[in-house]
Amino acid sequence: MKKLLIALATVAMVAGISGCTTAEQTGVGGAAVGAAVGGLATGRTSGALAGALIGGTAGYLLGRSADHPGYCRYRYRHHGHWRYYEDRC
Repeated sequence: MKKLLIALATVAMVAGISGCTTAEQTGVGGAAVGAAVGGLATGRTSGALAGALIGGTAGYLLGRSADHPGYCRYRYRHHGHWRYYEDRC
């Protein structure tokens, strides 16, 4: 029963964020990871809530930086490693 609830929650989360912006999607992902880490690290609900708050905020801010209208992300190889940069499309 517990596995079924986890699966249903996962499907609901994926379906809920499918139409969101990149910032909102990374915010939800960050909150989920933060809650899991906070809950596992402290073993308390308050730790999970704090982790969700911190992870959601960090995820949103990182995702927001990826939403640059009019900019494209390019990559090139430099000494065997991929480098990325953003510039106007």
